[in-house]
This record gives sequence, structure tokens and C-alpha cells, in this order.
Amino acid sequence: MRNFKTVGIIAKHGDTRLAPTLAALTTFLRARGLTPLLDASADGLVPDEALHEREAIARRCDLAIVVGGDGTLLNAARSLACCEVPLVGINLGRLGFLADISPEEMAPRLDEILAGDYIEEPRALLQAEITGGEEGPGDCYDALNDVVLHICSDVRMIEFDIRIDGRFVSSQRADGLVIATPTGSTAYALSGGGPILSPSLPAVVLVPICPHTLTSRPLVVAASSCIEISLSAHNTAPAQVAFDGQSCRLVQPDEVIRIRQKEKPLRLLHPNTYDHFHILRAKLHWGEQP
Repeated sequence: MRNFKTVGIIAKHGDTRLAPTLAALTTFLRARGLTPLLDASADGLVPDEALHEREAIARRCDLAIVVGGDGTLLNAARSLACCEVPLVGINLGRLGFLADISPEEMAPRLDEILAGDYIEEPRALLQAEITGGEEGPGDCYDALNDVVLHICSDVRMIEFDIRIDGRFVSSQRADGLVIATPTGSTAYALSGGGPILSPSLPAVVLVPICPHTLTSRPLVVAASSCIEISLSAHNTAPAQVAFDGQSCRLVQPDEVIRIRQKEKPLRLLHPNTYDHFHILRAKLHWGEQP
């Protein structure tokens, strides 16, 4: 059981629909003797509330509540996982694989969590290091869902090599490659034909995007693997790497992308009624008759 005293509130930036929920949430927390700290993402949504930078949220809070959708939670996860701040998601988005509490049941579910009645689930992140090139070595980026190498602008394939733990795997000609955690296996990787991985599985999946070779299939490797991707020397198409689809970086032919599992996982809190397979059935419409 965790003794929560200071609670960060992170919102989907600029979404005015969140204002009533954020106001109700701050009132709810203060009524229970807790100190809410609003992230700068809530700018303009809750009048008369002081705003705090994400670094302060990470440093001072015992818990963070994310109000928005899965995209908002992905953004929060990358900035808070290193400080081991647990996250709870209030879902105002569409799918809600990660943010799984509706605004209508926010109060009773949060009361349970604040009382210590919850399920804590560690979710692995990836860390990508891009070395070489003109921008200098050692640029690092984190991702909770996926790291995606893809074509930058032209409608053409890129060519790249894949190595795992220093061993050559294959050369590919494709629109790109998705490297996904179990959390991200239900995102872009799933759309590309990849498998759904259980969140607790210590694994990473590599899914080619529209490969030129029909025998190029998704590949599941151990989470401890070092995945190395490099553009082929004669590749002419511009390419970039995206992290959770929210930030990206151009990649030069002489640069190498090394992807490993990040040391500290995200601490994701769920209501005690949480069931991953129920989420899959509801969101993917399994078992529905036409």
C-alpha cells in the first residue's frame, strides 16, 4: 500500500473538454486532504490553479493522474518512469488501452486506489540510442509503445539491416520497421500484422511495414536483446525514427539505431477490477456476431 499525499494532474494539452473533469478532480483530491499539482499541460483549463513544470511533478508527486487518452499517458510515462511515479489514467480518448477509468466512475475508483486497493502493473519502456552522423553520438529517446523507422516523405521503400545482440538477422526493403513493447503490440505493430503480446511478457516484437519480401514476418525477441538497425549504404530515400508517434528524428545513412529495454519500467495503476483480456475484447470487438 502506498501513502499518497501529493498528486500530479497531467492533461491533454489544449483540450477544453477536459476543464470540468479537471476542476472536479482537484476538488476531489483536496476534499481528501491531498495536495494536487497541475502540470503545465493544463494551462488555461483550470482558472486560479498554479501550474507546475513536468520536472516538478516528477520530483514532488507520489502519484500522477493523467486525464486524456492513451496518447497523453504515453507522453506522461516517458517523463515520469525514471522517477518511479505511478500513473493512473482517466480516459477521455477513444480506445483507452492504458487510460482505463471513465470520468463517470472517477471518484469511486480513485477512492479505492487512494486507499491502496489497486493493481500495480509494470510496463516496459524502450530506449533508443542513435550514434554517428553529423548531430553527434549518443542521442537517446524513450518510448512506451514503439520505436518506428519509416520513410520520411517520398513514396518509396527504404533499405536497412537488422542485427540482434551483434548478430546479423536480415537486410530489408520495406516502408519501415516497428519495434514494439508488449504495451505497443496493440498499436502500430498490430496494424502491421504483428502479434498481441501479454503486458507481462519480457519480449519485444519487430514488425516490418509493407516489406518487399512476402517471407518477411514479425519477429519476437527477448526484452534483454540489443536491437541494432542501420540504413544500407546505398539507401537513397530519406528516413526518420519516431518515438510513440509523438516525436521524431531524421536518420542519416551513417547512423546506427540501438534499441534496448529501459532499466526502470512505468508503474501503471489500475482499479482492482482491471482485466487485460476484457479490455481486448471490448476494444477489438472479439466475439461479436455480424
